[in-house]
Amino acid sequence: MPFTHRFAPAARFGFWLRLAAVCAVATSAPPALANPAASIPPSAPQSAIAEVDIHSPYRVVPKMPTGAKTTADHSKFKELQGPFKSGSEVTAACLSCHTEAAKQIKGTIHWKWEEVEQDSKRIVGKNKVMNNFCVSTPSNQQFCTGCHVGYGDAKSGEFVAFSKRPDTDVDCLVCHDQTGKYVKAPYQSGNPPTTRIEMPPGSGKFIEPIDLALIAQHVGAPSRANCGTCHFNGGGGDGVKHGDLDSSLINPPKSLDVHMAKDGLNFQCQTCHATGGHEVSGSHYKLDAKHEGGQYVRGSQHNMGSAASCQSCHGDTPHKGNLAQDLNMHTRNIACQTCHIPEFARGGVPTKMEWDYSKAGQRGPDGKPLVIKDEHGHPTYLGIKGQFKLGENVVPDYTWFNGAVKWMNIGENVTPNKDGVVAINQYGGSATDGKSRIWPVKTMKGTQPYDPEMHRLLAIHNAGFDDAAYWHTMDWQKSIAAGMKEAGLEWSGKYEFVKTTTTWPITHMVAPKDKALSCAQCHSNNGRLEKIDGIYIPGRDKDHQNWIETIGLGVAGLSLAGVMVHGGIRSFLWLRRRNKPGSKSH
Repeated sequence: MPFTHRFAPAARFGFWLRLAAVCAVATSAPPALANPAASIPPSAPQSAIAEVDIHSPYRVVPKMPTGAKTTADHSKFKELQGPFKSGSEVTAACLSCHTEAAKQIKGTIHWKWEEVEQDSKRIVGKNKVMNNFCVSTPSNQQFCTGCHVGYGDAKSGEFVAFSKRPDTDVDCLVCHDQTGKYVKAPYQSGNPPTTRIEMPPGSGKFIEPIDLALIAQHVGAPSRANCGTCHFNGGGGDGVKHGDLDSSLINPPKSLDVHMAKDGLNFQCQTCHATGGHEVSGSHYKLDAKHEGGQYVRGSQHNMGSAASCQSCHGDTPHKGNLAQDLNMHTRNIACQTCHIPEFARGGVPTKMEWDYSKAGQRGPDGKPLVIKDEHGHPTYLGIKGQFKLGENVVPDYTWFNGAVKWMNIGENVTPNKDGVVAINQYGGSATDGKSRIWPVKTMKGTQPYDPEMHRLLAIHNAGFDDAAYWHTMDWQKSIAAGMKEAGLEWSGKYEFVKTTTTWPITHMVAPKDKALSCAQCHSNNGRLEKIDGIYIPGRDKDHQNWIETIGLGVAGLSLAGVMVHGGIRSFLWLRRRNKPGSKSH
């Protein structure tokens, strides 16, 4: 029998009885409310946000957990004894044994920064799309490739297309280093420091070279710290972009993530994002929002689903016990993450919720770009970037989602909506398409440069020490001109600032099951799903039309009155017959 969004009356009555029992305890405390600026509970770890400073190395390298034992000791390989003058020399040594690795890497999104959009079949990806963090990649590649699995030409400053680079430009160490000492130097096109580098030039501050031979001799399967080197720092710093990915997941407690907990299952990223031939499953460009049909089964050669899904381990009916039927019914239309990730940014690292470039450009009394921090030391204003709003313990937004995401590529014409907002990406889905679930998401709000005559968001040149780099001179006119030129696009020469949004899926930081949402947090007025339409949610006033209920109660009342009148008449007639002379009952 096909599932419908409305319960049958009898089932709804039974549901309410069970719901009342489950919620009796839950309702003794108020449900959590959305509060992007909520404070971290005293028991939660505190750590300062690692905002990327253009005048310092790209990131702070986290302490690496001890690696698993392997069948090979790379420190004994003569090919890895060095010395190595560049990362490419290390890769050449790696390829002498791992002969196909570079070719595999060069076919992946990690190398190409490109993906085929599911519905439109357009080419999207980091090289193509706009965003409302650092805005655009063209003209900023020397900095952005600090998060690329390859090496570029740091001396010429010219960007060489990834497709034209040799196999030895693949960076093996960024994913496989087990020492925690590997770094990519800022503004060096993804290269590690092999000589002493003054950064920024003329500052008297130096980045010291690293021992590539030592690192090459200590490699292994990627850890959370390896993946987090880039993915935790997306958008310009620790936790900035995703909200559910930050450095607190390197060694998290079970209360933060039951799967990655160091004292629990201790999953590495590839445990879920299963990898074959360096092709990693799972991507925010291609999400498996509601998989139908075959599932991914570990060890099987006939897999049809994504390994990066809850169902690949838990199946479609994961709940047990007295409420299993009702709870498992929810999985048809509600993503597992909706209930099991009650808040994101829970590990003590705030995430950016708003970024306003229109406020950038202020200098302090010393003439340097102004920096303002909150009481925890987290930047809320940077002269080179603008004003931020941060959030911790953030309640997600919720939306119908079928896995299709439409991204705005650089140069596309746009029209702000009635509220004056441009949606840089849009999640597809509805209550009626049969492919959607209700998903938790982070909504990132931005304010960024916009061409009011050509009606397009503007690419900007942020990073560098040239006269056009905004982080260096804070001149929007020059920054936009350089960014648009590198992107191969015209602009009118005019700019304004427009509000934008991007949407990001929330799928990490899975809480223990006893911390999942209570029934009352959704089945109530002004609950978490108050803005979700197209589905009947018991306990929510918007699902009850007063006039219909009035008619229903009236009909029920009339029926009851009719029964009583009918019964009264029958009783009266029976008594009259009984009292009639000559009746058998007299």
